[in-house]
Amino acid sequence: MLGPPKARHVDRAARVSLDELVPPDHFYRHLERVLDLRFVRDLVRDRYAAGGRPSLDPVVYFKLQLVMFFEGLRSEQKLVETASLHLAHRWYLGYALDEPLPDPSTLSRMRARLGVEVFRRFFERVVELCQEAGLVRGRELFFDATKVRANAAVASVVPRLGRVVGDHIEALFPTGTAAAAAAPAAPPVYDAPAPVPAPGTGAMRPLPAVPGRAAPRRWDLLEACRLDPQRPAVSASGYARLSARLVSRTDPDAALMHPAGGGRATLGYQDHYVVDGGKARVILHALVAPADVMEGQPMLDFLWRVRFRWKVRLKRAVGDSKYGTVANIRALEDAGIRAYLALPDTEHRDSPYYPLAAFRYDAARDLFWCPQGHPLRRERANPKREFYGYRGDPAVCNACPVRAACTPGTYGRQVHRSFHADYVDRVRAYHATAAYKKAMRKRGVWVEPLFGEAKQWHGLRQFRLRGLPKVNTEGLLVAAGQNLKRWLVATGWGRRHAPCGALTAPRAAQRPACRGRTARP
Repeated sequence: MLGPPKARHVDRAARVSLDELVPPDHFYRHLERVLDLRFVRDLVRDRYAAGGRPSLDPVVYFKLQLVMFFEGLRSEQKLVETASLHLAHRWYLGYALDEPLPDPSTLSRMRARLGVEVFRRFFERVVELCQEAGLVRGRELFFDATKVRANAAVASVVPRLGRVVGDHIEALFPTGTAAAAAAPAAPPVYDAPAPVPAPGTGAMRPLPAVPGRAAPRRWDLLEACRLDPQRPAVSASGYARLSARLVSRTDPDAALMHPAGGGRATLGYQDHYVVDGGKARVILHALVAPADVMEGQPMLDFLWRVRFRWKVRLKRAVGDSKYGTVANIRALEDAGIRAYLALPDTEHRDSPYYPLAAFRYDAARDLFWCPQGHPLRRERANPKREFYGYRGDPAVCNACPVRAACTPGTYGRQVHRSFHADYVDRVRAYHATAAYKKAMRKRGVWVEPLFGEAKQWHGLRQFRLRGLPKVNTEGLLVAAGQNLKRWLVATGWGRRHAPCGALTAPRAAQRPACRGRTARP
């Protein structure tokens, strides 16, 4: 028969244990059992004074960040709201049913206090766990990057000159807090030296004090990626960053970029990954750079950091044509690492004239032979851009029947050859080997699915924070979470799903790449 309406007893007090309400085989129970986060207290100890009001426990803060990652949440406010209502989240954080969770503003202030270096050390600790579990092979590295939209609109972009003039006016007529900001800062000294992490531990070790001496400037890749308006970055090839002319008032570190599939330009960044060639696909390094920084420019910084930080003995470095620069190839080959890098396609460029590949170089005579069999002899050298210039005889070129397809000038066809062309020829010879072809097929299913996982399940289609340090904090947490998922599989969680998405890549993405399939985000 039809039962009576259910009476509501939501205001009845009940004696219940939170530990009994969470199932024994729940995901967060396994996470708490295998991952000890007490090491983060050593990471953040130098960020707090000896006295004062106690802060939020940093272990709780990083647990909240992991909940945000695994649940696919996009804001601290939504994180606190979800964790307040979820019994397993409260159990994992250690909060009772009647105990209020931290305010979302506390999490934002704590993130600013810790800084990007603490989050990078947290990421590295997760990599250490993966290395201790035998998930890092360390024989080959895969380099790649993906475009991520910034939390800023294109309408906020203005000419940089206007911004510089506006800042100059504000400096001339400071008001309120701007006056204090415009005051010249004293040069830094070693009265309170900046800490650096001690090798092999999470503890911070201060630098030796040198009274009265200015602090030496450390090499910071983030600052190197950030544009200096007084000295815009221009590469040796003449490439000038778009940020030298245009800047966003909302997010000055973001740069204009075009989507991979075409469409209108947006503001964004490039998220770089260096992925180990082992089956676990552990991310060994992650960095977010402005979108107008050339993709292959920071490759060598990634390489040396990964090589010496994780003490891996590399045999191969794999990347697409954006990494196949002469500088990268030289450094890899001189270090005894095979540069499995794609080279720019000189056969199919959008030019009506013969490409460089149509000319044959004669090493014995140090000259080029054109498609019609005429020589182009060396006439000059450019030490700044590191190439030799070769030119054909103007009289011969002007009388050539295919001159219209070769050169528009009347001074003879010119071609260039790099000082280090022998390195490029060596890499080009790799392209015919089976090992190179296998590495390039492997690259398609090793790195790109990681980007697809981050975008589809963990909110990396668009950054929620603004500014280069903050978006790096966000990118490092996503990369650390992805590594943590692989590590959890190795600690006994198996192929069961995490709260947001599978712990491992789908089986289709793990099949051998012999069919030429490429997983796209």
